[in-house]
Amino acid sequence: MKSAQDFLLAAKHCEIDALEQLRTTCELVTGLSELIHSLQRERGASNVYLGSSGIRFSQVLQHQVHESSRAEKKLRNQFSRLDQHLGSVRLFSRIASVLHGFETLARLRDRIRAVQLSSREATTAFSRLIAGLLAIVFEAADTAADPEVTRLLVAMFNFMQGKELSGQERAAGAMGFTAGFFTAEEQQRMVYLLDAQERCFDIFSQFGPAKVLDAWRELAESRLCAELKALRQIARKASDAQPVPSELGELWFELATQRIDKMKLIENQLADALVQLSAYKIVEARADLHSHKDVLAAFNETTTPPLVPMAVLLDSSMMGLGAVLQSQKLSVEDMSPHLSHSLFDLVQAQAQRLQSVSDELSAAKRALHERKQIERAKGILMAHRGLTEEQAYKMLRQSAMDQSRRMVDVAEAILNVADLLQEKRQVNIPVI
Repeated sequence: MKSAQDFLLAAKHCEIDALEQLRTTCELVTGLSELIHSLQRERGASNVYLGSSGIRFSQVLQHQVHESSRAEKKLRNQFSRLDQHLGSVRLFSRIASVLHGFETLARLRDRIRAVQLSSREATTAFSRLIAGLLAIVFEAADTAADPEVTRLLVAMFNFMQGKELSGQERAAGAMGFTAGFFTAEEQQRMVYLLDAQERCFDIFSQFGPAKVLDAWRELAESRLCAELKALRQIARKASDAQPVPSELGELWFELATQRIDKMKLIENQLADALVQLSAYKIVEARADLHSHKDVLAAFNETTTPPLVPMAVLLDSSMMGLGAVLQSQKLSVEDMSPHLSHSLFDLVQAQAQRLQSVSDELSAAKRALHERKQIERAKGILMAHRGLTEEQAYKMLRQSAMDQSRRMVDVAEAILNVADLLQEKRQVNIPVI
């Protein structure tokens, strides 16, 4: 028959297995980072190639396609190493969707090479696939069970999302500057992309490690970013009545590319920190396991029987030791000396650690939950109001400002109303 000691050790083995899987997931995120960056560079090269009707960036594009294909092959191998019994439904569904998206890349590249697409169409196609890859990073963060690793994953997801929005801003700005003017819709999109970047980087700044944040602040205060800011101001004023030199398109693209490449170096620091932390957690958990075994071995050498049934100890790890001891009118002093300083302490420490982990994990995942709520609310506004993503975001933000509330609070109010209306439809209650 299994004893309390057996299950304590089994719990630690389960923790180590989960951390091993988490390390694999962290390595997967690194692979996702590499492929996303390669596809972002391929998207940028495709924009220049298509914008010049196939005259410019032909060799650059060919090289970038090779780099993206290499990164895709590496990521596919990482997908195959995932334990399909330990993942989540959403994570594996996201991976399946991305693998399906990979099958469309060959056709997309053929059409780009033949100049059968516009820059805008190519950008949309690449952005859709990149969004799917970022969704995998989101699910990895949302399913991680270690608070420190989760904090890093939250930081990395938001930084990667911000970098992707920077890539979309690069494409949007290049098209407007090359044309010599920006339509009102294009200007609105530029504003949206900048605001959305800042929101991502704000969350990243809450969870990122100090060394990485220092590198980010250095980039944000650099001359490069100051020059980009000046070009953004020009874009906001450029119109049919106030055209700008088309040569600014090349300058904008070059500066935006330099910024994104520097952001990739910061992203690499996050990825390295993530892999190192996950590896350290496994070493730490294995050391704890050996410590547990030593304590239990010493406990088993005593001939003094415990005065408290093992069931009480097991219940206390779930219900809270204080409550159980109070209900049984027992205290640590009532137990045998060996028990009070070995198994009891071990169970108590485990219960306290699990509670602490749970609290930290909830705090780390709150940012993910809020982002999910905002994205869902945007989707509802886009579907029911016929809005673009930029317009839906603007409506959410304006409503939050008008009501002096957080965007997530406004988003949750919209979701509550949508859920209520859905319930009324299901029971055939007329909606007034």
